[in-house]
Amino acid sequence: MVRASVFGRLSIVALVLVTLGFLATPASAQLTAVMRGKVVDPMGQPAIGAEVKGEFLGDVNREWTVKTDKKGEFLRAGLAPGPWKITATLDKLVGVNPRVALSLDGATVTITLGDAKKAAAAGMSKEEIEAANKKQAAMEADFNAAKAAFDTGDFDAAIVSLQKVITNLPTCAACYLSLGDAYNKKGDLANAETAYLKSIELDAAKPGPYAALATIYNGQKKFEDAGKMSAKANELSDASGGGGNAQSVYNQGVILWNQSKAVEAEAQFLKATTLDPKMAEAFYWLGMARVNQGKLPDAKAPFLEYMKLAPTGSFADQVKAMLDVIK
Repeated sequence: MVRASVFGRLSIVALVLVTLGFLATPASAQLTAVMRGKVVDPMGQPAIGAEVKGEFLGDVNREWTVKTDKKGEFLRAGLAPGPWKITATLDKLVGVNPRVALSLDGATVTITLGDAKKAAAAGMSKEEIEAANKKQAAMEADFNAAKAAFDTGDFDAAIVSLQKVITNLPTCAACYLSLGDAYNKKGDLANAETAYLKSIELDAAKPGPYAALATIYNGQKKFEDAGKMSAKANELSDASGGGGNAQSVYNQGVILWNQSKAVEAEAQFLKATTLDPKMAEAFYWLGMARVNQGKLPDAKAPFLEYMKLAPTGSFADQVKAMLDVIK
């Protein structure tokens, strides 16, 4: 929290901060996530220049559009965690993923344009193939029903369908993660927590459920628990080669900031700006972490960088006022 004592002898600064509301408890920083993906044509080759559209399926209307690069890949940062519908188009070809569950540790999605499904069942008897196909079809039907219910906001129906999938595949950590998401959207945080913990029990090496729990605990202002979950998610992301993920580092800074640990938060926000020099929000919170510690001169550089990256951003007015004071 930004306290008046931080600015003790800086009467002019204190006056401005009071005017701006900085001496009151600041609003919690918002957790965001990154979506990465690739679009391929029916032959599995990169679809260059495909238009990718994201539509948020939550309570707020949000959309974005990007183009794939020379590798057929795309990236979109600063997204709200939750369910997204991703549609890719190129000429007359279309590919859709009706629901991508974006968690704090991010999501990676592959969209195939057109219809190029292939199947193989080598090494299995006819009876085994039939049994496996029947079981797979049942699970797919239940999972698709869960997705459809989730998309329409019928979270009770989604939960029922996911539980059917889990009955057929009780070791499915990802199913428990989706189940936790459904409970979470329903507002049943106790059962969401149980599902996320079960996902961890089944596969403790995936950062997703830890990040989801961090979000729940952060919202409940259980900042110590949120910090532990976020740290674990970061640790696992690092171990899997995600140590250079600016978004996960930024989110760790958010958790620390909400724990009133400005010094530790500053280190994470600084690291995030190094990993992604275009992440405007990280520069803003880096400046705020330094202001919180009374290091006003040191806050000038990140605030200036924020204004360069986001001159009309949501924090632009606050930053302009702070820069006027720091002068």
